[in-house]
Amino acid sequence: MTRAERTYPRIIELDIPGITLAGNPLNDPSERRIPVYLPPSYDGKKRFPVIYLLAGFASTGASFMNFSFGRQSVPEMAAALIAEGKMQETIMVMPDCMTRYGGSQYVDSAATGNYETYLVDELVPCIDRTLCTLAARKHRALAGKSSGGFGALRLAMKHPDQFAAIACHSGDMCFELCYKPNFPAAAKILEHYQGSIANFLGAYENALKKPQKEFALLDLIAMAAAYSPDSGKVAPENMRLPFNPYTCEPISEIWNEWLSFDPVEMIEHEEYRDALRSLDLLFLDCGTLDEYNLQFGNRIFSAKAERYAIAHRYEEFMDSHSNTSYRFNVSLPALSAVIAE
Repeated sequence: MTRAERTYPRIIELDIPGITLAGNPLNDPSERRIPVYLPPSYDGKKRFPVIYLLAGFASTGASFMNFSFGRQSVPEMAAALIAEGKMQETIMVMPDCMTRYGGSQYVDSAATGNYETYLVDELVPCIDRTLCTLAARKHRALAGKSSGGFGALRLAMKHPDQFAAIACHSGDMCFELCYKPNFPAAAKILEHYQGSIANFLGAYENALKKPQKEFALLDLIAMAAAYSPDSGKVAPENMRLPFNPYTCEPISEIWNEWLSFDPVEMIEHEEYRDALRSLDLLFLDCGTLDEYNLQFGNRIFSAKAERYAIAHRYEEFMDSHSNTSYRFNVSLPALSAVIAE
């Protein structure tokens, strides 16, 4: 794609107060600047459906706008699809749910803050008040990749009254396969820092170039903060790891807390199955070469959904976990068609 061929979408930025996030345990900013894509015919009068795009771990909504040579950003992709008549005009909101630990998993946590409540009870109403939206569940969708895909799927199960359609791209699921394999690598890194999360985070945050080999520990710290917070401790030690750092043995009590967030476990509960059945579109996909074994988790989830008569669309493609935002060119047209009706 040449420079002349790029489509430059209309992007605005909204400052959202973040009342829900005020006083969060990590002292992360409560006010967040949110990028929003406005469709071509947006004129402040006509109303449009809304897709909320949830970023993956260690990313914010602004990452959807990242320039990459030879590849469209997600807003550019949407603008091109609309121009080609392949996608209905929609507003796209790209939330910022970043934390000091690299992400929130879009859950309420005593270790990071109430990001689930922020999204559902504060951000969505704020967008509906500020922009010309079709402010009803049937005109609202969620989409995301990796942690964002997990967030989209879980929020749909937890808040069926808010969202009518979702797309989960390579979303975290089957924690036994996607998180547990990282326990030994994380334990080795933590041992290097004398078992101190504070020592690790201090070094990681001060490094001008973040050591990629230590990302496994950062990832598990963020997951522990989301799934097994410890309100009795202060940051950055305010979470409980699901394994013994010395022996690397899983700690069943804590691990079971993690599993309560796992979509392949959540789908075993009738209330969540009912929520999924209420969706007008449930779209999932994953690369067959995913480094985090998410293709297996997605296959398990899809098989369970089929067993429980939950209508869904599941696709696989030949690729790994990274740099697969091009898959939004499949989900965005499908989501927009559903929520524009």
